[in-house]
Amino acid sequence: MVLQTSTGPNHVLDEVVLMAVAKTKGYRFEPARGYLGPRPKGDTYRYMMIDDRVEEVREVVVHEFTMGDVEDPDLYAADPLWKWQESESGAWIMENAVETPCWHRIPDQFQYGYRYEIRAKLSGARLTEWLLKYGNRSKNS
Repeated sequence: MVLQTSTGPNHVLDEVVLMAVAKTKGYRFEPARGYLGPRPKGDTYRYMMIDDRVEEVREVVVHEFTMGDVEDPDLYAADPLWKWQESESGAWIMENAVETPCWHRIPDQFQYGYRYEIRAKLSGARLTEWLLKYGNRSKNS
């Protein structure tokens, strides 16, 4: 990673970035995530061979919920994650996703807690079926 400083209008921003990188030793922060099953063995690309044809694969948010500011948010989120996985829509996703769905923990700056998203990669007809069958009611349910 190459960082450059300037004397232009973004000079202060450049200094803040340099200080942040210096404090974290170059580590880039990303939301915490985990898988709802075994970790995928290979990479998933936007266009993949599925059976005997090429299909487009899209990652969609299939469920989300909020968690308050608790000591161990992943431990407290385990129950809603498990209940969703055992629900009708969760079971459908676990069966029809291209690879194992994953959850992401994202800090919620407005409510001082966390927002959890479950994301799954679906292809072609399965994506259309998901949107028609479960589309909008899957969020915050």
